[in-house]
Amino acid sequence: MITVALAEDNDFLAKSIKEKLSFFSDEIKLLFRAKNGKEFISILETYKEVQVALMDIEMPIMDGITATAELSEKYPNIKVIMLTVFDDDEKIFKAIRAGAMGYLLKEESPQKIVDSIKLVLEGGAPMSATIASKTLQLLRNPISIDKKNSEQDFNLSSREIEVLELLKKGYDYNKTAEQLFISPYTVRKHIENIYRKLQVHNKIEAVQKAIQNRII
Repeated sequence: MITVALAEDNDFLAKSIKEKLSFFSDEIKLLFRAKNGKEFISILETYKEVQVALMDIEMPIMDGITATAELSEKYPNIKVIMLTVFDDDEKIFKAIRAGAMGYLLKEESPQKIVDSIKLVLEGGAPMSATIASKTLQLLRNPISIDKKNSEQDFNLSSREIEVLELLKKGYDYNKTAEQLFISPYTVRKHIENIYRKLQVHNKIEAVQKAIQNRII
């Protein structure tokens, strides 16, 4: 029996992941779910038998990348798989540097998630197909990607800039999602982050500020 723990702040998505794992209850045991990285690390003091951590990225109090870095230092025996809606270069790069051994999109099938859990325990590095492609690009040209990230005003990720470009064209959530091959929920998360980073309250303000600062 493989022991797994989940860090996910969204109740709906946490329930979805639990349901996916429940199809393999004879192989996978979910020990607990935490709503942020800090809570996850705190609960680990009780559940020391955790083998694999499924880690969301965007969470309050402590995000998944920060939590992964702490896990790598305090509990190096625990394998971390990022299970997220984000597929932009910056987050992939930071997650890998923090110590993540796998990177999956939440839309993956139950079988893919379980196979990835097994693979990471065997020393593998499971990734969604689109993530694997982006990771190869990072490995081929890490210097230019570092430079690109450092030059981005307001610390906007490459994906967030793509979303801004489409907002500028007047695309709505659904059309943006279709254009970028991501879910409308992911688009909403990106837009929430854009608003927070640019310190604006709506799409018009976001686009105007991005244009003024030559981001788009």
